[in-house]
Amino acid sequence: MEITTAEFLHDFHQELLAGAEANGRFQLSEFMETVANELIETGVTEGFELCHFRAKRGMRVDGYWFDDEGILDLFVADYESRDDLASLTKTDVDTTFKRVENFFEASISKGLAADLELTSPEYGLARQITDRKGAIRRLRLTLFSERSLSERIKELPDSVVADIPVTYQIWDISRLHRQRSSRSHKEPLDLDFEQMFGSGISCLPAHLGDKAYQSYLTVMPAEVLASLYERFGARLLEQNVRTFLQARGTVNKGIRATILNEPGMFFSYNNGITATAQSVETNMTDSGLAITRVIDLQIVNGGQTTASLFHTRRRDKADLSQIFVQMKLSVIDSQNSEAVVPKISEYANTQNRVNAADFFSNHPFHIRMEGFSRRIWAPAKNGAQRETKWFYERARGQYADAQSKLTPSEQRRFKAENPKPQMFTKTDLAKFENVWDDHPRYVNLGAQKNFAQYAHRIGREWEKSSDSFNEHYFKRSVARGLIFRATERLVSTQPWYKGGYRANIVAYTLAVLSEITKRKKGHLDFLRIWNEQGIDAVMDSVLSIVSCVVNEEITRPPDGISNISEWCKKEACWDRIQGRTVEIEKRLPSEFYSQLVSSDEQAAEVRTARQTQRIDNGIEAQRQVLAVPAEKWSRLHGRLIEKALLTPKEIGILKIAMQIPEKIPTEKQCTVLLGILEKGRTEGIVAD
Repeated sequence: MEITTAEFLHDFHQELLAGAEANGRFQLSEFMETVANELIETGVTEGFELCHFRAKRGMRVDGYWFDDEGILDLFVADYESRDDLASLTKTDVDTTFKRVENFFEASISKGLAADLELTSPEYGLARQITDRKGAIRRLRLTLFSERSLSERIKELPDSVVADIPVTYQIWDISRLHRQRSSRSHKEPLDLDFEQMFGSGISCLPAHLGDKAYQSYLTVMPAEVLASLYERFGARLLEQNVRTFLQARGTVNKGIRATILNEPGMFFSYNNGITATAQSVETNMTDSGLAITRVIDLQIVNGGQTTASLFHTRRRDKADLSQIFVQMKLSVIDSQNSEAVVPKISEYANTQNRVNAADFFSNHPFHIRMEGFSRRIWAPAKNGAQRETKWFYERARGQYADAQSKLTPSEQRRFKAENPKPQMFTKTDLAKFENVWDDHPRYVNLGAQKNFAQYAHRIGREWEKSSDSFNEHYFKRSVARGLIFRATERLVSTQPWYKGGYRANIVAYTLAVLSEITKRKKGHLDFLRIWNEQGIDAVMDSVLSIVSCVVNEEITRPPDGISNISEWCKKEACWDRIQGRTVEIEKRLPSEFYSQLVSSDEQAAEVRTARQTQRIDNGIEAQRQVLAVPAEKWSRLHGRLIEKALLTPKEIGILKIAMQIPEKIPTEKQCTVLLGILEKGRTEGIVAD
């Protein structure tokens, strides 16, 4: 049964209270981070930096993000932890946005930074606005509100502040409720081409009456595609494509050269784009059939083409009026989208050598991690009577979906077994892992860029040895999460902490710790932290010492760099922090070093876990093979023989499978048989 917005508000407040306690944050900060993460996950914004600032001169800001395309996002909160659902009026909206505009104008034109504390986040933001004055091409103001927007407010017209175009958007509690309640867990784009561009897009239907899967071939004007990207940015791109672009940049030199030098040949040279939609409206015109409206347009291949058209128009003032792009549009209803869209995305992108790691929610790595999280019980904490689980959300909304059809008593039991503070997402996992294993700078680049880097790395490692991702890896990841979140809470309580840059401090603190253990040729005992479900007093002391030094380093950037968040993204910042590693080593208590696990012990643990995973993989392979009857193996054998697609080894193993249950294939043979099954599916032969 779907809950009302008032009920959602109550549940949301409880979620914020639990999150604020677990993360060591004030409720206002937890509110901003929670809503911002929703928007980052769905591509509304690329990232978020917390920055609370209020002044008597009618100024306010609560967060910001500079993207790579000249857009500055400024976020402001309307949050007082109200008990009841209230209405957000136009007067409230206008007043709140005016305060953000005042902050921006004071920063860009009136030297506000000179009046602010040098190490404060608001100084860094105000100074960066001044320094980037020539590069900011658009200001996007976003209001996060726990109230419900008045129905009298139909639209928020664009404006100009300090000669910069400004757009406005509001994420009130009702909109957040709609997003979380939607099947896709994101707000679908509703594109009315006639309203936006004056006419529909000519098309040819490419389906034969199957209402579940309609397809259209269209020729998209490049101006329309670039304008859509300018307005909606990453929201237009299916999540896997966003990851791909984050990892590899956005402008293709070949595409740019064609736009500038041979625009008339663009259609011939370019492969076009592949897109999906939940629904499409068409209209018959004098020129033929035209698409007039699309709900939830998502580009699953061609993101680089789309972004390059936009960038070349903006940076090079290119004329796109003579350029057209072929588009294949598949209409997939929301019930089938999770299964079908990733396949369209993967198959469409094979020409660009996008590996499977870029299609990440359905990558076997995530499926395996999800399986561990649903099966493995975490030890009860000291004083607790029951064990719990760490819920891994490989796809958006899984935690909510798992409860949606439960009775109230079943929901209480679910939450007791899977506490919300123990839910973690793909981007959380990427943070927990990258600070230890890859590079802390990636974490400071924002959740999406860090996840892209992690996806790329895990894809390579999975291809090399999937057995490395086992129960030990899962428990170690959770232990790293426990340390990460404990460090967040600890930093917030330190006497030297002034309320800014916590994410940067945490990332570099743990990276320093990782560096020190490597220098000592040892390893943290992650399994002990998993077993205790927390850190001890020794680790608490270590984190206090390291984080204090890190704070000193990041809050005094070198001359010429005014913004501390930007300083934290640079290689030089990590180099300078590493330069104090020897000094930090000497200040850590001897008990910390005595708790380290030797490299030999660590290697033995990893080796055993890998062997166990290999056995588990074999057992699972046998289970899947034995679920297919002998006669179906015989049919598959005959069809693949006809197509000459089997090797002598595969033929021999298939002959064993054709005698199930009289003969049982070995685990290694079952792995081969699963490969044959996949080969059959590729050829359109279904054996099961």
